[in-house]
Amino acid sequence: MLTVEHQADVCVGYITGEMTIYQAAELYTLLLPLWQQTTPLQLNLAKVTAIDSSGVQLLMLLKKPCAPYPLPVSFSQHSSAVLEAIQLLDLTAYFNDPIVLPAAKGSNTTKGNATKDSRDGS
Repeated sequence: MLTVEHQADVCVGYITGEMTIYQAAELYTLLLPLWQQTTPLQLNLAKVTAIDSSGVQLLMLLKKPCAPYPLPVSFSQHSSAVLEAIQLLDLTAYFNDPIVLPAAKGSNTTKGNATKDSRDGS
């Protein structure tokens, strides 16, 4: 669910699995001590498989600095589930994180003129 890597200038948390109402309270309990540190927190969301409004609310809470937790949290490597939720709820500007969109399927096709299939007798 959450693994943590402490680096010199940042604490990186890796969330895996679902971020839904069923995990929100447990995730909050795990993230709170990391959020209270004086080292900035970065959450890697690459392995989030599902997210609902409870998971989004948790991300929103972590993103907004408030006393006594003055440091905002940054998010990276957003999974497609997280990107979809953020876009659906029109929260891209709220999070203001650099988002790398995954390449579309079939984007490696070459451009050019289509040719007829030789099996159709042409």
